[in-house]
Amino acid sequence: MDRLIDAAARALAAGDLLGALKHVALRDDPPALALRGIAMAQLGELERAKALLKSAARGFGPKQAVARARCVVAAAEIALVSRDLGWPEEALYAAWSTLETHGDAANAAHARNLAARRLLLVGRLDEAERLLRGLDPSPLAPATRAAYELTLAGAAIRRIKTGEAHAAFARAAQAARQADIPALSAEVELAARVLSTPAARTIARGAERLVLLEEVEALLDSGALVIDACRNAVCDRRTTVLLATRPVLFSLVRSLAEAWPGDAPRDQILTRAFRAKRPDESHRARLRVEIGRLRAELRGLAGVCATRRGFVLAPHRQTEVVVLAPPVDERNAAVLALLADGEAWSSSALAIALGTSPRTVQRALEQLAAAGKAQPFGRGRAQRWTVPSVPGFPTVLLLPGAAPGG
Repeated sequence: MDRLIDAAARALAAGDLLGALKHVALRDDPPALALRGIAMAQLGELERAKALLKSAARGFGPKQAVARARCVVAAAEIALVSRDLGWPEEALYAAWSTLETHGDAANAAHARNLAARRLLLVGRLDEAERLLRGLDPSPLAPATRAAYELTLAGAAIRRIKTGEAHAAFARAAQAARQADIPALSAEVELAARVLSTPAARTIARGAERLVLLEEVEALLDSGALVIDACRNAVCDRRTTVLLATRPVLFSLVRSLAEAWPGDAPRDQILTRAFRAKRPDESHRARLRVEIGRLRAELRGLAGVCATRRGFVLAPHRQTEVVVLAPPVDERNAAVLALLADGEAWSSSALAIALGTSPRTVQRALEQLAAAGKAQPFGRGRAQRWTVPSVPGFPTVLLLPGAAPGG
């Protein structure tokens, strides 16, 4: 490596982006193009960065497989930051394999961490954790180690393991200080605020209050019967019943839980679960059928007993019933939860992350834009969406892959 390339690489590692560009700005050989691409990416010029890295990868010959693989890893990181979730992940895995084969442990570990971060974004939490468990962070430079610790923290947050998340954020902050990159330290500090921001709202015996993620963890471990309206599940410490695909049943159990220890009137349940403005006998017949289905789903956790005016929830072994809800009720909460990471998302990337259709996401974005809660920029395929600050919202419990309690 010549002196200018070496100096540019050292400047990049130290976070001196303009200094790095001064060394290679007038060169068009593949190593210089690659370093310029990385610097432009860190300056936010993502489209220009992608073009430079693509040119660099083409310029490296067959005997320069490691250099090409490093370009692919850099391009994968740009795709992740720009929320291009349609970027071919197979290319990243191939580059990772090449780097491992040729003994480039640091960049191979970085590639593995990028793969884990992408899996977290799309809700494939188990796969992400498997990658993280197999990753040796010792070869990583301080800046890359900070990114690795942030990935660990993200996985811990989705598992609602706040102790592990606190520890990972502390290690990330230490690595960022070692890297001496102020922007990285600010990123870590901003990410860590999720632990000191209300994550949910509890409703129990008619009283509501905002709770931190740490309190959510304690609640799920307390033995209470939790009706989790963030992930449409009913759980206690030992058992979880998922009702994400049974919205009527979840609406019924939430109505019963909010009325507990009293009973919920039939007409109130019908209005809420079936949106019946004038309940008639057909609605009551359907209610009896759905209550039977709910009893079957909850048989390991609670019974549902009829009373003179309605129904009451009867937990089998729990002494408390608590509804866990988002801090702010919002119809398109899951979309907002993703947009709140501060990055610009395309509607197609949101659809991939949420596992739903692009048209469903587009409708949600249009509704959020009409309410002033999301804003687009760009046009056509280049259109991206961001969200202004929404006080008290959203919650990490709505992120894809967040594990139901149990």
